[in-house]
Amino acid sequence: MCICFAEYRILPEWREHFLAYTKDLLQQGNNVYLYEGTDQENLFVEVWQAASCEQAEQIKKERCSERSLWYPISNWIAGGPAKMHVWTFKPAHSRVGNPD
Repeated sequence: MCICFAEYRILPEWREHFLAYTKDLLQQGNNVYLYEGTDQENLFVEVWQAASCEQAEQIKKERCSERSLWYPISNWIAGGPAKMHVWTFKPAHSRVGNPD
């Protein structure tokens, strides 16, 4: 399993609109979780679960695409779409509990 991770800061004046919009998106499923920083209000991360790193890369490509249902969020990011950071992560160890 791999994940696609997106991080960004929402402008305070768009916070309530963002929360309402993402609540609707999250109800659609898609193996995505949304978190807000506990130390930094309006700093959000999306964690998209994928069965493989290839699938996570596809999620990343789609998430950054203008046709994504998540794309309108880009307009509410401090600094615009260029300030959304998206990465793919893979497990650090090949097996859970591996003592390496």
